[in-house]
Amino acid sequence: MSQYLDENRIPIFQIGDCLLLTIQIDLEDRTIMTLKDDLAERIAGKGVRGVLIDISALDVVDSFIGRMLANISAMARVLDAETVIVGMRPAVAITLVELGMALPGVRTALNVDRGMELIRRRAEQAGVG
Repeated sequence: MSQYLDENRIPIFQIGDCLLLTIQIDLEDRTIMTLKDDLAERIAGKGVRGVLIDISALDVVDSFIGRMLANISAMARVLDAETVIVGMRPAVAITLVELGMALPGVRTALNVDRGMELIRRRAEQAGVG
């Protein structure tokens, strides 16, 4: 179930103790700021341990999207949640590398199932659940 239906918000779904968001729209500064605020509140308020960001709908990325993904990951990490980006297309990966966007602290997986597995393994290593 989506928390938001507002066109200026990206829906955030909760699956167990993970949040899933799918980026399917052009991101503007206002949308990103709202997303960061929404995520921070949900992570802190619900004891979330993982954030999955599905970017499979993105054909192209630029430095703005790369910075946004890195910023979301850093914010989640401060709140003790791991970020996993799923669904990255080969062209997107190539572009991120060419832009010099290393995305420190961000894990990647081919799909949501593999991303959830990464988060579960991290929690087990940390002695959680």
